Amino acid sequence: MIYKMVILAVVMEKNSEAIVLDDLDRKILEILSKDAKLANKEIAERIGLTVTPTFERIKRLERTGVIKRYIAELDQKALGKSLLVLCQVSLKAHSIDVINGFEDSITHLDEVSHCYHIAGDYDYLLSIRVKDMEEYQLFLKTKLATIANIVNVQSSFVMSTLK
Repeated sequence: MIYKMVILAVVMEKNSEAIVLDDLDRKILEILSKDAKLANKEIAERIGLTVTPTFERIKRLERTGVIKRYIAELDQKALGKSLLVLCQVSLKAHSIDVINGFEDSITHLDEVSHCYHIAGDYDYLLSIRVKDMEEYQLFLKTKLATIANIVNVQSSFVMSTLK
């Protein structure tokens, strides 16, 4: 199987109050996070409810923003992108123009699957997917190095993913 369906879920605040999730909501989220393509009937059976209240709970979780979206988790090796690089980036300055310029440039790079603005020794943590070390080197030279105001880049290569 090339993909596995997953769900992104976060508890969001609404009017300064956290959304309250009961045990059934948490069970639904756990089930959907493992297989978001399950039918409502199957989910209902697993949590011990009938289909209608299960459907209503899922719709409420979507409406309130707890379930943000449904996505397909792709098998990167099957797609020829077996090298995962975690790249830490420092900027020369922290003005709004520099930050916005960097963030705009990064969002247009297909190799970058995630970009986190972080606190600590570096300003950003990038998750980069490429075929191999040669493709990563080309990415560094022709794409990342062309972005203005980068002062330092530290790359770590993922050997295996445990979780």
